[in-house]
Amino acid sequence: MAEARTLQVVDLHTAAEPVRIVEHGYPELRGATILDKRRDALERFDDLRRMLMLEPRGHAGMYGVIPTAPCHPDADLAVLFTHQEGYSTMCGHATIAIGRWAVDTGRVAMVDGHASFGLEAPCGVVRVEVEAAADGGAPLVAFESVESFASHLDQRVDVPGFGPVGFDIAFGGAYYAILPASRIGLSLMDTPLAELVAAGVAITGAVRAAIAIEHPTERDLSFLYGTILTDDVALGDHNGRPSYNLCIFAEGQIDRSPTGSGVTARIALAAARGEVTVGQQCEIRGVSGEGFAGTLARHEQRDNGAVSRVRVAGCSYYAARSEFIAEPGDRFAHGFELPARFADLPR
Repeated sequence: MAEARTLQVVDLHTAAEPVRIVEHGYPELRGATILDKRRDALERFDDLRRMLMLEPRGHAGMYGVIPTAPCHPDADLAVLFTHQEGYSTMCGHATIAIGRWAVDTGRVAMVDGHASFGLEAPCGVVRVEVEAAADGGAPLVAFESVESFASHLDQRVDVPGFGPVGFDIAFGGAYYAILPASRIGLSLMDTPLAELVAAGVAITGAVRAAIAIEHPTERDLSFLYGTILTDDVALGDHNGRPSYNLCIFAEGQIDRSPTGSGVTARIALAAARGEVTVGQQCEIRGVSGEGFAGTLARHEQRDNGAVSRVRVAGCSYYAARSEFIAEPGDRFAHGFELPARFADLPR
């Protein structure tokens, strides 16, 4: 009789967005690069992603981390990021959780209340800093992004239900279409969340169909990850007001946090437009109401445009520790996606 498969995980959340980290049971991934390992995970072990992310063990908003051996010489740890649809290239809220987890599990040493390490993600190596809290609570975790930039400024496409829509595209470890909700006649603060999500899905689909995205060095990063709808607060607002945004990705999944790679993309976009300066900090909040502090750490003009490095900081908290079991004969051992209609159930 076949044996049950088990995965041991720890759950955290960052600004209320879940992070499920696999601690034991996931097979070793093959590949000379982190992108090779990402492809290997998709081709050989996607059933385990589904087991971790989908119902009955997960849900449509679940997010996960698969630790793996680093390939880059500057990296101390390496990870893949997962969600209900697949594998993302960067995730800031998960990186903040990994920073705390890496210190707490002894994978990275804390010296005099401080730790620093290189984390290899599919988008590249990011530097993670962990500072112990004076009161013994959750540490402050910050990371400095990979090179980030605005790739497409002042674009316009026809979006079903909205007509011509103007937006920008920026890269913060993943590519996002970014625009204020007011530009499509919606209010980020007052419009029902379901309507904002539907608008984001429509925009992402229209932009993907109309605009070819090419990352400067990696083909596997050359795709639009999602859409970020913002309020009308400028990031360079010197009154220090926080800005709110909603990130819609993976065919309608929403980030409860401000989205770390999205914060990076927004600040890189603002830097490209000259709206923020090096050292300027901006607070950006997500739908949970919790914020990340984003700071333009570095900025330079190159022949092919402006390039930024952004520092993003926040706190993560533990939620649970579990062992997941997939028994032979269980139809839902490797996850179940709730259908839109009973008629969509497999026959």
